[in-house]
Amino acid sequence: MDSLKGRSFLTLRDCTEEEILYLLSLAKDLRSKKKGLAYPPHLKGKLLDGRNIVLLFDKNSTRTRCSFEVAAFDEGANVTFLTNSQMGKKESIEDTAKVLGRLYDAIEYRGFEQSVVEDLARYSGVPVYNGLTDDDHPTQVLADVLTAVDHTGKQPHELVFAYIGDGRNNVSNALAIGARQLRMEYRIAAPKALHPVMGSDYVTVFEDPYEAVKGCDVIYTDVWVSMGEEAKMSERIGLLKEYRVTMDLLKASGNPDVLFEHCLPAFHDLNTTVGAEVHEEFGLTAMEVSDEVFRSSHSVVFDQAENRMHTIKAIMVATLR
Repeated sequence: MDSLKGRSFLTLRDCTEEEILYLLSLAKDLRSKKKGLAYPPHLKGKLLDGRNIVLLFDKNSTRTRCSFEVAAFDEGANVTFLTNSQMGKKESIEDTAKVLGRLYDAIEYRGFEQSVVEDLARYSGVPVYNGLTDDDHPTQVLADVLTAVDHTGKQPHELVFAYIGDGRNNVSNALAIGARQLRMEYRIAAPKALHPVMGSDYVTVFEDPYEAVKGCDVIYTDVWVSMGEEAKMSERIGLLKEYRVTMDLLKASGNPDVLFEHCLPAFHDLNTTVGAEVHEEFGLTAMEVSDEVFRSSHSVVFDQAENRMHTIKAIMVATLR
């Protein structure tokens, strides 16, 4: 699609429904290519051969870093992973962007302020990809929707997502933006203190999670405390302990095939340092989702994780090829 060539991917607000659907279709084709299945002949060969991409990370990552690197390597691109740059310390974001734009064909940024990724795009002269900010997580939403489409057979505008938890966080914000662009029904169940600021024709906010999930296709949650908010753990547990996704909540959907999605990592057991510390202080064996749900046949979280790579590959191919 010519309209995506040379473009940055900062938020789904910048994309039309047609462009998002194209990226989802391209991701499916590139996934088939990787798995040795039939795919369109125009996608043969190394589609990013000779391209150089820098990954700027100010926040920790597993899926985002690995997805960008594997996607780039699969299609012949070279990657630099950069966590110790002088950006914002000894060198301004503007100057850093101009330098990196001379050296690289594209820039990925994962960090805190949305303004940083916007400034990188403004000054670098090359496509910039938002790998996560405090406000948005657009690459995640592409994987979320693709996974739901795969498992339900529905088109995006036919889907109903119900998000349970902190309705103000970056993933919920990104899903709300995606819902508006794709005409997809999106429900948020959260305590009043964590209701979202933004509104949309396709978003409905509930306090009762059991009301929010009725008839939905996907029940979604995320961690109760985002990166950089660790000091709020006690407060968030107090607000959200009744918003854990359990089998009872899944049953309340009335949909025997309802899907469970989570962007990961998830605190569903005690096999993490944080999970063990929370158990010791607050007595919880799980936080945002029960281990039973996480390991159930409803859970498609690892399909989501894989689809991060396929959808990110689609973004890079669409903008750089």
